[in-house]
Amino acid sequence: MTRKEWSHLIRIGLLMGLAVLVVSVIGMVEKFNERALIVGYLTLGQLLLYIPALYAGYTSVPAGEHRAMPQRLLGGVVVGLLAVMPVILLILVASSWPGIRSYFVNISPNMVKILTAGKGVGPGIGLLAGEMAALGLIGAAIHLIPDRIRKPIVTAIIFTVGFALFSDVSLNIANQLFARKTVRVLFGTKGITPLATVIVFVISLVAASLWTWKGREAYARRQANMSSEQAKRSQRIATTVLMIVLLTLPWVLGVFLTDVLDRVGIFILMALGLNIVVGFAGLLDLGYVAFYAIGAYVTAIMTSTGNLGMGLSFWLAVPVAVVAATMAGIILGIPVLRMRGDYLAIVTLGFGEIIRVLVRSDLLKPVIGGAQGILNIGRPTIPGLTFTTPQHFYYLILLACLLAWFISGRLRDGRIGRRWMAVREDEDVAEAVGINLVITKLLAFAMGAAFAGLAGSLFAARVGTIFPNSFELLISINVLCIVIIGGIGSLPGVVVGAFVLVGLPELLREFDEYRMLMYGALLIIMMLVRPEGLWPSPITRREMHAAEENAAAVEAEHSSDIRAAVEG
Repeated sequence: MTRKEWSHLIRIGLLMGLAVLVVSVIGMVEKFNERALIVGYLTLGQLLLYIPALYAGYTSVPAGEHRAMPQRLLGGVVVGLLAVMPVILLILVASSWPGIRSYFVNISPNMVKILTAGKGVGPGIGLLAGEMAALGLIGAAIHLIPDRIRKPIVTAIIFTVGFALFSDVSLNIANQLFARKTVRVLFGTKGITPLATVIVFVISLVAASLWTWKGREAYARRQANMSSEQAKRSQRIATTVLMIVLLTLPWVLGVFLTDVLDRVGIFILMALGLNIVVGFAGLLDLGYVAFYAIGAYVTAIMTSTGNLGMGLSFWLAVPVAVVAATMAGIILGIPVLRMRGDYLAIVTLGFGEIIRVLVRSDLLKPVIGGAQGILNIGRPTIPGLTFTTPQHFYYLILLACLLAWFISGRLRDGRIGRRWMAVREDEDVAEAVGINLVITKLLAFAMGAAFAGLAGSLFAARVGTIFPNSFELLISINVLCIVIIGGIGSLPGVVVGAFVLVGLPELLREFDEYRMLMYGALLIIMMLVRPEGLWPSPITRREMHAAEENAAAVEAEHSSDIRAAVEG
């Protein structure tokens, strides 16, 4: 191999080694080791150790380069060994210097035991080095498998690991559908049994193989030959099936998972509103939590049966809360009409902080309770039913999300949506072609604030008590991250982003102390690997890949010219 190739291997190996070292030093390996994936065989902490070596082996050959099999496999072994070197150094230092915990509190004997698999320092280091070298070798050897076989295998492995990681969801469903003995055969207290692992892997492998070999081509042919009437009928059938699934979910998932869905739904509602402001109109709003707080406090004041409340009906409070949040959005929009970019973000951030300080202040304590908040918030009621359980609120939140989705879609595809997109692309050009920037921007702020106010109203009724701590700046950051991760301007992307950034952390709540670290890592990975988002809108996808498509077109034209010259 050349010097450049060796340099690439060393860089990738040491970079992955640094990643393993960091997650070990900050305590992630030890904490995550408490969560079993495959009972008796694999924990989440071990997976955290092994993935960097596997990834290093997979990327040991840069895209577009071709090497002989021995060189490829040798490169995988080398990067695997390089990835383990910083951890070996950590084990040696920790085992010979007991006082290291005075500086790094997470470097404990238990962590060293996990890294060495309980075999002692010498044998443990040898075992760990062998495992990492083998994983690097496997990562490099993956490229030697034909695509038609490799893709189903990789898909099946990823699906099986994901199933094991979120086995609590399957366990909750299985407890309601199957006998306890059957459940024990497939699930442990945390994680899945080896039998369940084999079953899930085989089923997912068969499904992925069928899709790769036949399903994708058949689906593409069917889509190409489908008439408009058939497409509409298929869409109606899919919508009907989706609605049936959504309506039956609470009774299949149980109370805990339905409560998680309620939290996700409230964030979806807020993100749909912020998606109008940021995704459609291109206005960066960092004080979005203010409208959420206004909706919640208006609802609390009007419905609470305590000293601060009016004791009115929830159904009367909701429209008032939405109108109050909308008016606040307009009030915020008026002074920032001529601001753009960073200046707009700073002003909206200041607005959010003003609301946060006000709800904590003694000045408004006689009205909104100050730090003590508002208690005994009224629940929604209909004849014969009071909304109290997560299942009850699920349907109310689902209805609000569907309404917000419908309104967002209609606005996006209408005249105002085109105006928002024109403003997002270039305000000066938009104004030059006759678009009224004042009305266009105010509509964006007002619609976004209305959705946030509705979300705040539902939140207040759901929890029954509200406190200022529920409306921190972090809420605005979370909602903005949902829009970015899902895909700016994409309605399905909002839903996917909410499930990734709100639903998954709720299911892994035992690792809550590392939530912000994982948020940051996910954002960095997304910006590097998939900047358009998990489910981008067609416009965003086209804009992001325009340069690649143009380069491909130029290359194809150049190749055709060469071919024509040769044939001529």
